[in-house]
Amino acid sequence: MSDDRPVILCLDDDPDILSFLEVVLESEGYAYAGAASAEEGLRLYKEIEPDVVIVDLMMEEVDSGTEFVKELKILVSTTPIFMLSSVGDNLTLTADYTSLGLAGVFQKPLARDHLLTVLKMTLERSEA
Repeated sequence: MSDDRPVILCLDDDPDILSFLEVVLESEGYAYAGAASAEEGLRLYKEIEPDVVIVDLMMEEVDSGTEFVKELKILVSTTPIFMLSSVGDNLTLTADYTSLGLAGVFQKPLARDHLLTVLKMTLERSEA
């Protein structure tokens, strides 16, 4: 992406979630890139080098979100990665997200203001 806007790559197999993220992020001046699968997300990641990644924990396969994150770590990615989860407090039983090196976890349904506040703080830290 050629402009100076921060690029947020979002991965989710739910088109409604991707549409929500696209509308919210673009309305706040971010550049949005979306993928409906881990495979497509990995291809896009390599192509656009996003500033932040938001990935659903359970996409087409139960652990495809965590496998995507592991692939980024193999690429020695330093991009902040946030996991999307509808699992709630049971997330630690499903995936050891601290060992994945995630910047954080967003719970579904997403709260617009919380999402934007966290992204702003994350991007400010990355620039420092």
